Amino acid sequence: MTKPNILLIMADQLAPHFTGTYGHPVVKTPHMDALAERGMRFDAAYCNSPLCAPSRFSFMSGQHVTKIGAYDNASEFPASIPTFAHYLKSLKYSTCLSGKMHFVGPDQMHGFEERITTDIYPSDFAWTPDWKNHDQRIDKWYHNMDVVKESGVAMATYQIDYDDEVEFAARRRLFDYGRDDTKPWCMVASFIHPHDPYVARPEWWDLYSDDEIDMPDDPTYASDGHGKRVLKAIEAYDKPLTEEEVRAARRAYYANVSYFDSKVGALVKTVEEMGQLDNTIIIVTADHGDMLGEKGLWYKMTMFEHSARVPLIMAGPGVAKGHTTNACSLVDLLPTMVDIGGGDETMFGEPVAGRSLMTLASGQDDGVSEAIGEYCAEMTGAPVFMIRRGDMKYIHCDMDEPQLYDIANDPWERTNLAENPAYAPIAEGFAREVEQRWDSAELTDKIIRNQQTRFALNAAMQAGASEDWDYNPPSDASQQYVRNKSDWTEVAERFRFPKI
Repeated sequence: MTKPNILLIMADQLAPHFTGTYGHPVVKTPHMDALAERGMRFDAAYCNSPLCAPSRFSFMSGQHVTKIGAYDNASEFPASIPTFAHYLKSLKYSTCLSGKMHFVGPDQMHGFEERITTDIYPSDFAWTPDWKNHDQRIDKWYHNMDVVKESGVAMATYQIDYDDEVEFAARRRLFDYGRDDTKPWCMVASFIHPHDPYVARPEWWDLYSDDEIDMPDDPTYASDGHGKRVLKAIEAYDKPLTEEEVRAARRAYYANVSYFDSKVGALVKTVEEMGQLDNTIIIVTADHGDMLGEKGLWYKMTMFEHSARVPLIMAGPGVAKGHTTNACSLVDLLPTMVDIGGGDETMFGEPVAGRSLMTLASGQDDGVSEAIGEYCAEMTGAPVFMIRRGDMKYIHCDMDEPQLYDIANDPWERTNLAENPAYAPIAEGFAREVEQRWDSAELTDKIIRNQQTRFALNAAMQAGASEDWDYNPPSDASQQYVRNKSDWTEVAERFRFPKI
């Protein structure tokens, strides 16, 4: 039997709550809806760290961030850590990355056979947070409310330029796979939208009107310790938003969700035009969510549902129609893709934290409902841990009071049950598990030492100690389009699809 192809489409900062696919009454996501209607929708999928680079490194490696040192947006992703791209290549797949993955370090491939675009964010150590001064803003790259206040419409942005390039490059390479058609392929197309800034082109902005934009369900400021630190760091207290500013930001975000959805549609249509839709498993997900004003918070960086949960949709051969409420997370995608490719855990170079989701995707219950989250980046001075098991979610940080939520009955996380006597056995059980899983004090010391090392290295790199690591995709114009090395009719025949 021919191994199925894999098309994985990733958004940046897309909370499932703000998609029609997951029930939002306003946001238009017809292409994601169509995939969910013919496939499996995962209703309790989480990232393993609510920040771009750490989340992506755990997604690529199937490892939790504290295991591989992927603490923040300037942590190196070591070349020695196997990724799903390595394993799929060993399973005879062609592998390609188009778009963002925010690799930090000199290895900018991490197992991919090809990268056909550059990245959108820097690949060096410049964005290293400082836990010795965790309560101080880093104005150069910290989020703040100015981003929200500037939301609206524009004809062009660097993010639009980037995503249009990612789509074009991915579609062109997919047709190359269609022309070749000799072995299975895995294409990862990773977009930056709907990540802030909340700025949309007019055709997407005009899909919505101000009077239909819902306001945050819980706009009161977060009262937990970590939430308060994030609120202070993003200057939410100092730069309060007007209702009009909140509405404009949410309208632009919804518009950019629809824009991302159009990219999903374009890539799915390309696979259909290739004649390979029936033999391609399509996965749509994101690296983390966006609070979008809930609890007064914006962006990500917390373990609340809108920040930590991600969409996860699968469709294709072997995938049943339906939805599952079993908790899972992005570390589960590595074993899932290896499973799709015909491999198993015996080929893993080191144990992975996740499990294959193909049992759930096939419509069966695998008996597991768990997701683990870790946050070790800016706006805290100690690790933040999350355990979601079944309907309950527990959040711990040495600096703060514990939090326990019954997500099934309290999806907006309004009632902290950690001190409720009726839930004492559950809270105590989670607290013991946190102590067994993590040594928070030791981890804190390790992270601070790692940050100090990177500060020293970054200073030297800024002084010219090494070449830039930013990926520069190879391009040879002498091999493109019509050249004197061959007759133009030969070129036309080679590139036409389908062939005459």
